[in-house]
Amino acid sequence: MSKASAARKLAAAALYGGGGLSALGAGLYGVLTAEAKLARKTIGPARDEPPPDASGWYGRGRPGPAIKIALLGDSSAAGYGADRVEETPGALIASAIAEFADRRVYLKEFCVVGAKSSDLAAQVDRALPIEPDATVILIGGNDVTHTMRPSQSVRYLSEGVRRLISADAQVVVGTCPDLGTVQPIAPPLRQVARAWSRRLAAAQTIAVIGEGGRTVSLGDVLGPEFAAAPALLFGPDQFHPSVEGYRALAGVLVPSVLAALQRVPAEEIGLEAFRGEGVLPVTRAAIRAVNEPGTELDGTEIGGRRTGVRGLWVELRHRRSRKDVPGEAPESQENATAPVPTEGGPEAVG
Repeated sequence: MSKASAARKLAAAALYGGGGLSALGAGLYGVLTAEAKLARKTIGPARDEPPPDASGWYGRGRPGPAIKIALLGDSSAAGYGADRVEETPGALIASAIAEFADRRVYLKEFCVVGAKSSDLAAQVDRALPIEPDATVILIGGNDVTHTMRPSQSVRYLSEGVRRLISADAQVVVGTCPDLGTVQPIAPPLRQVARAWSRRLAAAQTIAVIGEGGRTVSLGDVLGPEFAAAPALLFGPDQFHPSVEGYRALAGVLVPSVLAALQRVPAEEIGLEAFRGEGVLPVTRAAIRAVNEPGTELDGTEIGGRRTGVRGLWVELRHRRSRKDVPGEAPESQENATAPVPTEGGPEAVG
C-alpha cells in the first residue's frame, strides 16, 4: 500500500471512525505507530523546567477595579518554550487587555503543559475561586496526539465551559490548532493529525456555543501561516510555537477577549457584511471557522430565538486586529501596599 493510500484511509478513520483508529488493520496501524515514534524522536524530550508563570498584575497606573482573567489549557496556553515571562501568551494577552481596556488586569494561570481536555475539571476547580471576569481556554492538541475520541474531548470541554458560564465568567475558547503543519510529523500521520484536529475544532465550536461561550479558530494561526515560515513561528523543537508564534496566537485572541468583556469600539459592535461577517447556523459556521483564520463565533438570537430549524444561531465575525502590545512582566501585587494574591483569588480586587 502506498503512503498516499494509507494517508487517505487513516484520515478517513480519524474523520468518520466512531472508534478512533482502533479498527484499522495492523498494517496501517503499524505505519502510524512508526511515524509517531519518528516524530517523537525528532521533537525530543520535554524540558524539565516549566514555562515562566505569567500570573500577576498588569497595567501599572491604570484604573481599577481590575479585570480578572483565568488562563486554562495546555502547553500552548502556558507558553512552553518561552524563556521570558513577557513572551508567554498569558503576559501578551493580559498586557494587551490592560492597554485597550485601560484597566488594571489580574491574570492567573491554571494551564498545565501536557494537559488534555480530561484535565480541565481540575483547572476549573482552581479557577472558580478567583471569580474571573473572563476565562481563556486553549486545549485539544494533546487530545489528538493521545487519540482521545472527539466525543470524549468535547464532553470534558462542555462541562468546564458550563461551570464557568454558571459562575458569570465570559469564556473564550481557542479551538484545536491544525496539527497537520507540524514539521516533525511525516505523512501519513500528518494527514491524520490534520483531519483529526480539524474535526475536533469543529466539534469544540459547536459544544462551546451550546454552553454560552464563544470560540476563536486557531487552525490557520498554527496552520498555513506557520507552514510558510516554520523557522520563524515554530520553536526549536519544531512542534511548539516560537516567541513569534505565541505573539501571533495572542494577536488573534485579544480582540475576542475584549469583545467578551464588552470593550470594543462602537463601530465594531454591528456585523460587517463586507468583511464576510453574518449570522449562520452553528454547524455551517463551525465548518467555515475551521478553514478561516481567526474566525470568532458567538451565539445570538433571531426573532428572540437562539435556535432555528438547523440548530443554534451564531454570529460569525472576523475581528479587526489590534496594534501589537509588547508583553510586560507581571507585578506580584496590585500596588505597593496591597497583599500578594493567593491562588484563592486576588485579594485587592475591588
